[in-house]
Parts: sequence; structure tokens; C-alpha cells
Amino acid sequence: MSTAPQVTPERIFQIASGFMAAKHLFVANEVGLFAGLSAGPATLDELVGRTGIARSRLRVLADAMAALGLVEREGDRYENGAVATTFLSGEGPADLRPFLKFWDRLSYPTWLNFEEAIRTGRGQSSLQLSEEEERIFLEGVEAIQAGPATALPDAYDFSGHERILDLGGGSGSWLVAILQRYPKLRGTLFDLPEAAGVARPRFDEDPVGERAEVVAGDFFERPIPDGHDAVLIANVIHLFSAEHNLELLKRTRERVPDGARLLLADFWTDPTHTQPTLAALMAGEFLSITGEGDVYSQEEANRWLADTGWSALEQKPLAGPITVLVAETRG
Repeated sequence: MSTAPQVTPERIFQIASGFMAAKHLFVANEVGLFAGLSAGPATLDELVGRTGIARSRLRVLADAMAALGLVEREGDRYENGAVATTFLSGEGPADLRPFLKFWDRLSYPTWLNFEEAIRTGRGQSSLQLSEEEERIFLEGVEAIQAGPATALPDAYDFSGHERILDLGGGSGSWLVAILQRYPKLRGTLFDLPEAAGVARPRFDEDPVGERAEVVAGDFFERPIPDGHDAVLIANVIHLFSAEHNLELLKRTRERVPDGARLLLADFWTDPTHTQPTLAALMAGEFLSITGEGDVYSQEEANRWLADTGWSALEQKPLAGPITVLVAETRG
């Protein structure tokens, strides 16, 4: 006689305590724990001098990071694990510290009102950010998008294009990566004034800035810049409702020549909206921000494209849960 497997609440406890793990990580990042360990193993007393945090309180953070596998502990000495060394120490090939700051300072407070967003459909995040908050937002998004932004110029061949328009381009990281890879290409970044104000200095400091223009405006209210044979819309679709996305794709089609290509980089999901898992969770983030944000499937995107004068061509993986859908104007 077989017995049914025992059902335990362990999964519930693991999920429900996730906010504790997140806050430990955010604060460890803010006080410089990982940067303090970048030079190698250190005792708590040594870390006190590097972080300015009292020994007893610092131990709480360090041991939590050890329990979560980001820090290794041997006796009274702590050391960054491989993941922390690579992404959080400031010494690795990628730096996710701005991303953690963004989720701590801007995203986490919004999630405190997630129930209100679900019940009312009203965004819980102020879209009027201070200059400092705008910087944290753009630097955080750029950090987490570094992988797909870097992957796009290799995943898609831009050599046949002359001018690319980056709609909602934020700090300019995607456009910079493309222009660096394709020296004959020219580009335009079009975004709200706050984002454009951050992007301009970046292009001023980079050699590709000679081939780039930054234009400030709202693409639902101001005419989208024309004269481009390629358009990139990265991490924008998820902020809006299906109706607004249809409007955006239609307005874009009206401003490009026949034969132009459209690249939509986002958290495209399977038809059930449950995979990739991170995309399913991020739907709550986008809903909380605008009150209408969501994640969408490739099938939904293809229907929008067909309804707005585009023909879907292919989907290409970039990095993590981000993929790019490629479309072409339909005559």
C-alpha cells in the first residue's frame, strides 16, 4: 500500500520570507558589505572600519548573506562568494549594485501598496521623480539591462540600416551598444525630458555621440521623429495596456518608410503568462508603477503588429528573460 507524499508548508515559508532576504541583500549592498570584502577575506572587526556599522549589527547582515550563499564564512572571517565577487563587489565584469539600489529605494516602497494596485488598478508609484530618484531609476534599469543591451548588436544585424530610433531609450545604454558595434549607423533617442536630460551627458562623453541625437518628448503626444529605417522599443511595452501599445505601434508605423524594421525587446512570455517565472512576477511591478502595466506573450504582440501595419519576422533570445521580436513594415 503506497502512501501519499507528505505535504509541508515549507514552500509557503520560503516564499513568504522572501522580503526578508531581499531587505538583507539591499542593506548589505547599501552599507558596502560586498565592496568591503572585495580585497579578500576579512573579520567583522576589519569590516567595521570599512563600513562604519557596529560589529553586532554588521554580523546580522554578514551571517544572513552567508546563509543565502552570497558570502562564505570560515571561522570569524568572511569572504565574497563567486556571485557576489562577479556582480556586487565593484571589481567584477558586471555591477548590479545600482540595480539593487533601484529596487530598494524605488521599487520596494511601491510593492508595499501592491494590494491597492490590484484592487483599484491605480498606479502606486509617483512618475514625478526627483533628479536623484531619476538617476537611481535609470542607473538601476541600465544595470539589469546590461546583458540584453550588449547582446542585441550581435543577435540582430544592423549593418543594412542607416538610422535607428530608440523610443523610450532611457539613459541610452541600448543605443550606445548598437552604435559602438556599427560605426556607420546613426541614431536618435526619444524619451521624456527627465530621461533625455540624463542621456545627453552620456552621449556627450562617448565618441558615438557624434552620430547620435537626443530628442525630448512624449511619444503619445508629440510626433515621433521620422526618417529612421529601424526602430527599437526596449522595456517600454510592459508599462502600458494593450490599447496603449496598439496606439504606440500604429504611431510608429506612420513615421517610418516602407521596409523599416521594428525591434521589440521585453519580457515576452509563453501564452499562459507564467514563463519565464521572473516575467510573471515582474507583471506586479509594472502594474504597480502605472496601474496598467503587464507582461505580454509573443502571440499577443504578433496580433498587435498585424493590426498596426507590421509583419512579425522572428524572435531572438538576448539575455535572461529578455527576448527581442523583429518585425517589418507591411505594405
